[in-house]
Amino acid sequence: MTQLTSKELTMISDALTFEGLICKKARAYSKTLTDTDLADCMTKIADEHQRRYNALLCILGG
Repeated sequence: MTQLTSKELTMISDALTFEGLICKKARAYSKTLTDTDLADCMTKIADEHQRRYNALLCILGG
């Protein structure tokens, strides 16, 4: 694997932060919504952002 530059590491770190935050918020919303369709939608959104978060971690080797 080629070594990442400091700029790339910063960008991945920022993306991890954003993906993690979106995932947490979507999960929290899914638990508080009374409309089951909206709650399911928020769960799907959270799952997608969790996948992206995990993919970014893999880039870092974690």
